[in-house]
Amino acid sequence: MTSLLDSATWSARLYSSGWRPGSGGTSPVMEPATLSRLDEVGLADASDVRSAAVAAVRPNRTGRHSPTRSVPPCSGGPGDLWTQHADDVHEWLIREAGSIPPKAAVETQIAAQECYEAAAAAALPWGQLLRSPQQRLSMAARVPVGVVGVIAPFNFPLILAIRSVAPALALGNAVVLKPDPRTAVAGGFAVARVFEAAGLPEGLLHVLPGAADVGASLIRDEAIRVVSFTGSSAAGRQVAELAGTHLKRAHLELGGNSALLILDDADLDAAVGLGAWGSWLHQGQICMTAGRHLVPESLAADYVERLAAKADALPVGDPNIEQVALGPVIDEGQRDKIHGLVTASVDSGARLAAGGEYDRLFYRPTVLADVTALTPAYAQEVFGPVAPVRAYGSVDEVVAMAQDSAYGLSLGIVTQDVMRGWEIAQQIPTGIVHINDQTVNDDATAPFGGVGDSGTGSRFGGAEANVEAFTDTRWITMRGTPPAYPF
Repeated sequence: MTSLLDSATWSARLYSSGWRPGSGGTSPVMEPATLSRLDEVGLADASDVRSAAVAAVRPNRTGRHSPTRSVPPCSGGPGDLWTQHADDVHEWLIREAGSIPPKAAVETQIAAQECYEAAAAAALPWGQLLRSPQQRLSMAARVPVGVVGVIAPFNFPLILAIRSVAPALALGNAVVLKPDPRTAVAGGFAVARVFEAAGLPEGLLHVLPGAADVGASLIRDEAIRVVSFTGSSAAGRQVAELAGTHLKRAHLELGGNSALLILDDADLDAAVGLGAWGSWLHQGQICMTAGRHLVPESLAADYVERLAAKADALPVGDPNIEQVALGPVIDEGQRDKIHGLVTASVDSGARLAAGGEYDRLFYRPTVLADVTALTPAYAQEVFGPVAPVRAYGSVDEVVAMAQDSAYGLSLGIVTQDVMRGWEIAQQIPTGIVHINDQTVNDDATAPFGGVGDSGTGSRFGGAEANVEAFTDTRWITMRGTPPAYPF
């Protein structure tokens, strides 16, 4: 089978009305595990955004783009292509993003599901008939917005791009995607190659790697009417402000500092397993990561001891050449931020029960005990493999602890009494709740998003949420004959 991501296609280029050099120069594709250069990608600038937006508008105006035929949903379509070319995509997710192979496999599986779900959204009814006091046919129709801008991050680069790209295309829009330049191949060019192979008409998808200024140009461009952004809460505020200035919708999926509540009746071994996965999957570089482990005082010492033992036993290394549980973090800046928060936490009185060390970009899974509300790695989003454990005395106290966060993305509650967990969950504002599971979960069929500093609600996943996100509502009436008015 021909390689989907043969670098001869994309090296030193970007994708906009074909593969071509970017006006912003090039950027190296680095392998975090080895700190070696793999290749280079083309970088966009503001002029590339403008030309892409103009090209993206053209197919919509000429009527070539129909939501029912733009993305072939069946054999040979993008959903099938992710499966057919999974090994090729996995290699880049492992080498470019530092993913372990199971995490890479999850990305291609969900990418396929997102495409199938997008095809289902395109088959939904266009709208609904409305009652009218006048003699006319009245209806509300969902129509494409035109051009959608997508800004995706480095951590789950494929999922966090495709979950917006696929439904936006399937619902009749064109898309301008700005992947993080650190993961432009797995999170951008793989998407372009799959839709190119699926027969998407030229001009409907543009992939423009670039820095924050390219994202700002995308938001400012008059042709781009909806922006789908996934990233930090700080960057999300800037996106929201700029989008508001230009009167366009912005769907924001932002950071988190999710709580994992261990209740006093929980199976401790199961809870430790959930806590480890929730904090250390993909080196903790996930918005849904369990950033606050809340454990009863009676169980806290045992929980910390078992979690620390698990941390010490987990292998950390290059996922491309050995079987490991954790790979590298994305770059030195991220590593130094993680280590700075861990060091500041210990300096403020937390006990380092495991980890707190690194070799190049390999950061050991870390457990912090005796944390308080002011411990830096507890109070802030770390975005690294750090599990802060805080003890509580009563259910009322743990509810107050869980509520005490500006974030509101995901919540995990571990208990043998499911209804008790449900009652507690009702008191803690989050966009996602998992009872008897950890905080990191994603389904293409489920609405996804957070509240508070975690974003603007559930805007991704599931046909109905996708239709709401990437279409406008248009009121239409029809009469058999024109009415007569008083003048």
